[in-house]
Amino acid sequence: MTDTLNKKVALVTGGSRGIGAAIVRRLASEGAAVAFTYASSVTQARAIVEEIQAAGGKALAIQADSADPEAITRAVTETAQAFGRIDILVSNAGILIRDTVDDYDLADFDRMFAVNVKAVFVAVQAVLAHMGEGGRIITTGSVVAERSGFPGTSVYSMTKGAVAAMTRGLARDLGPRGITVNAIQPGPTETDMNGDESMRALTRPLIPIGRLGKDLEIASLVAYLAGPEAAFVNGAALTIDGGYLA
Repeated sequence: MTDTLNKKVALVTGGSRGIGAAIVRRLASEGAAVAFTYASSVTQARAIVEEIQAAGGKALAIQADSADPEAITRAVTETAQAFGRIDILVSNAGILIRDTVDDYDLADFDRMFAVNVKAVFVAVQAVLAHMGEGGRIITTGSVVAERSGFPGTSVYSMTKGAVAAMTRGLARDLGPRGITVNAIQPGPTETDMNGDESMRALTRPLIPIGRLGKDLEIASLVAYLAGPEAAFVNGAALTIDGGYLA
């Protein structure tokens, strides 16, 4: 463990698997006390907490469905009660439901918007009561905000475009309070959200470096934005995609 984020408190939504779990581990390794939410992966969540505690860190897992604003608000409150305040919010929870526009179920549209967009706003709104000057808010967008890439991703692209736009607006709102707000925009990454090997095989040739990203690489960008060296980065959407958008 290092001390870059020593005495800092972080909350990561959607932190039990994939990129979220890598972010939780990385922030904890930098010295932060980390709370994270999970929807249903209780075994994975407990394992992450035990792993961090065994390494001498502090971690708290909170069950919360990101589609439920009350659950998100409760997670923020529990984090502040457990650790005293919140210095870093990583609004990472997200879902992907693919289908083409002619067949897209409006219930799926509503749920994806609720998790990918509304939950970001709810978490930010709730965390401000516990976050002071020097706070960091980091949202997880996607390169699909700029390039959908494949059929069946129109709604997902819409939600991630909304995250990028909201991030810019929040940076304007919160900058005068000494709080920065930035988005990361991962490209295709080796997680279960990116489908099976056949889908990944189609994607690799589209990336100049010839491979998908790794969750640890995405987490490293989050750690930078959460740390002291990123104090002048605000309102940015930082792409990390191996050149996918080049």
